[in-house]
Amino acid sequence: MRWLVGWSRGAAGSGTEARPDAPDRSDRPESPGPPVEPVGARLLWGEPAPLWAVGDWRPDEVRVVHADADTRLAVLGRCGASDEALRSGLLAARGGALRHLTAWPGSYTAVARVGRRLTVAGDLAGARPVFHAAWSGGTAYATAALPLADLVEAELDIGYLAALLACPDSPEALADGTPYTGVRRVPPGHALVLRDGARDVTGYEPTSSLAVAAPQLDARQAVEGVREAIVEAVRTRLAAPRHAVEYGGAYVPGDGHVPGGGHVPGGGAYVPGGGHVSGGGAYGHGRAPGAGTTTGAGPAHRRTAYRRGPAPGVGADLSGGSASGTLALLAAGLPGLPGTPLGFGNGTGERLLAVTFNDLASDGGRTRESELERARAIAANPRLRHVIVAAGPEALPYAELYDGPLTDEPGPAIASAARHRRRLAAGGADHLVGHGARQVLDAHPARLADLLMDRRRRHLLKPVSALARADGPSAHSLFVPFTVYRAARRLARTPYREGLEAAAAQLLTPGAYGPIPGAPATGGPVDASLAALTWCRPGPAARWLTGEALAEVSVRLQSAAVRANGLAQRPGERRAAAALSRHAADHRVLEQAAEVRGQRLHAPFLDNQVVRACRALPEALRVQPGARASVLRSVLAGAGIRELPAGWGAPSHAAHAAAGRAGIGASLGPLQDLFATPLLADAGLVDAGVVRGALHAAANGAPLALDGLAELVSAEVWLRRLLARRGTCWTGPAAPSRRAVAGGVPPRPSL
Repeated sequence: MRWLVGWSRGAAGSGTEARPDAPDRSDRPESPGPPVEPVGARLLWGEPAPLWAVGDWRPDEVRVVHADADTRLAVLGRCGASDEALRSGLLAARGGALRHLTAWPGSYTAVARVGRRLTVAGDLAGARPVFHAAWSGGTAYATAALPLADLVEAELDIGYLAALLACPDSPEALADGTPYTGVRRVPPGHALVLRDGARDVTGYEPTSSLAVAAPQLDARQAVEGVREAIVEAVRTRLAAPRHAVEYGGAYVPGDGHVPGGGHVPGGGAYVPGGGHVSGGGAYGHGRAPGAGTTTGAGPAHRRTAYRRGPAPGVGADLSGGSASGTLALLAAGLPGLPGTPLGFGNGTGERLLAVTFNDLASDGGRTRESELERARAIAANPRLRHVIVAAGPEALPYAELYDGPLTDEPGPAIASAARHRRRLAAGGADHLVGHGARQVLDAHPARLADLLMDRRRRHLLKPVSALARADGPSAHSLFVPFTVYRAARRLARTPYREGLEAAAAQLLTPGAYGPIPGAPATGGPVDASLAALTWCRPGPAARWLTGEALAEVSVRLQSAAVRANGLAQRPGERRAAAALSRHAADHRVLEQAAEVRGQRLHAPFLDNQVVRACRALPEALRVQPGARASVLRSVLAGAGIRELPAGWGAPSHAAHAAAGRAGIGASLGPLQDLFATPLLADAGLVDAGVVRGALHAAANGAPLALDGLAELVSAEVWLRRLLARRGTCWTGPAAPSRRAVAGGVPPRPSL
């Protein structure tokens, strides 16, 4: 885990200065030296507003530039800008143009220090969040919430956990909170500005008017902008120095690694010469065309390879989907990259390591088979080295729940971390994933209301007709277009405040533990789209929360409705931004929960420049059926890649649902034990018997919201890991005396 941390205090502030909400430390003796500092940190600059980089940062991931003695900029992460460009952005930010700190390609966090003013810029999606807390007469900030919670000795915020489970994609319920009391999150698209300890959160993106539609680019020009942004994002990753992971020994051919840098962790096999495993044998028992039986694929070999981590160089997911396939083909086909990477090959002859995950334990039906066929067809590219990671029951969701690192906050990725870790361990030290493509390119159903607000009714014809065909021919198909149009018109005419009040009332509907009106169900695309045509709706786990927890979340929504008079944002834009923010937060949990030592996950679709380019796409283009596949086809065509396998871009959700149901069935016993005496029940959030009954019903094939069960399981596992941790993130004479939530789950106050 990598993070940065610093603080800003008043002119008289010090590390031992008391604050109103701090514990009494008057009995502690004064000690020389730094009062408090993070464990294992690298100091980037010192007092009066110090900044540290903590964790296994690579040398090229930490850059500090100076304009003069009082003006400096730290950029942490993968940034494609030159030092001169960083200085130009720093000078622009000194004059107040904060957006310049977020306009470079890549994914990074920028901290600008201009005199006594500090500016910490978050990203647009939320994949690189910024947190802050009042401390020592000033404000401490970090890119991780848990270190700040340790610093201020925070307790657990049960109300936030209830909101996270009840309405995970509703910023109105979550506000700027975190699971830790007193630790706040900077919203996506905003920057934290500190001056002598005083803090201000300001947005750096221009806001559109609710009364007048923003001018939109021509469709061709907008798609060209998306192409340039994605290509530049991939090129930024490829142009960076390569890194080989050292685990106490060299890479030995035949011991899990192949000459040239490839290796075979967790199953599948790479054969020198370009062959890949065909026939799909589990755990690497397949055969490669023209290469004979793959050697070194026994159990001991797999354990050794899995432990040693990723291969040197660049890898990419290749699931057969449009997003991962686009990134893999772009990374393999971009010509003329300068420099000689460390590890293998050279800048112009390097071959991309493409990883395909083959789940042999769940019944994904034809969807998984078609995806594998598309992945094999794409991997025929001679610049790709294809690895198929074949996995059995041990890689299903909910396996190995008791093994894993503590993440900043709970997220559904915790329930499937072991599954993701096996896939990622087969990748490269720098691994590209297609996360976020659906959220930035696809149209949220609420955008249909935006079209009605702009009086563009004719653009609704194709999307509603596609929804009518999605559920298949039936007696109700003829009424689907009218039903969807009516729901979109209702949303367009509903004020934001009324929408929040309606969502708050839904949470108080009688019928404890039953389905909450408006919550996602297991129906088809039409039902899902109709449920999404609202300003705010409950999440899939809301049906299993207690009435007390739902009542508290309802109060949060009602309070947000009172403050909502000045909102000037369209429902589609707001719901799409909220969905992207939630997905980015879940991606960050995935990075931490499934982290492979020495590996960096890169999600180019969550980069600032890509998000901005995708937001410029006309709404009329977004809502068309197959819009994402069409845009990505244009991106590849502009890069010279035009031959794609049949069925490329087809949506696939069945395999994910099948894996989740199979995982519950395979791990039903441990899951029942997990909820025998759950901490969530001690906090008053769930009833243990109800959750155990839901898990048993899901294992028997009942049509339940599996995503909601994954959120409950992940939250329970996260709580147990949080309370079992030892030590804190800080050291020094004035270090906090106890870690965050050391006292356990506090009793839930009565409403």
